[in-house]
Amino acid sequence: MRLKFKILYVVILFQLAIPGALLALDPAPDITDREVVEKLAKIEAGQQSLNHRISDLRSEMKSGQEALRSEMKSGQEALSKRLDDSNNTMLVLFGSIITLIVALFGYIAWDRRTMMKPVLERVERIEHDVAQSLDLSNIDGSKLSRVINAMRELAKTDEQLATILRSFSLL
Repeated sequence: MRLKFKILYVVILFQLAIPGALLALDPAPDITDREVVEKLAKIEAGQQSLNHRISDLRSEMKSGQEALRSEMKSGQEALSKRLDDSNNTMLVLFGSIITLIVALFGYIAWDRRTMMKPVLERVERIEHDVAQSLDLSNIDGSKLSRVINAMRELAKTDEQLATILRSFSLL
């Protein structure tokens, strides 16, 4: 029984709701074929003007792209030239630094040679003089050691010479 009431309730609800839904709809005004054709013509004219504007925008964009490409190309060429100039400048600076370093080493070698030559000559002369005055090549020893030995022999008989040799730690 309850099922019957539910079904009855649903049927009554639909009967009450359908007329209200039908009243909510506005009837469309009658449109003639002529009005439809006129409106379609207006839409086509608007579409054509829109297509024309789009093609104008495309041509403007293409010309803008070409101008941008040419500007970028000239900018790249200018940048390439500047990079070449800076590379050349760096190469010149590097070459001049290397030249200065080589010149400095050359000056150092020349200065050492000119400084060492007189010193070596003097050392050789002193060495020759010492060898000649001391007579180092003698079998009995140098002249100096032979003189000291002679003075020691003399100090055995001369007491004053012995005192002097003792004071210099030679006896």
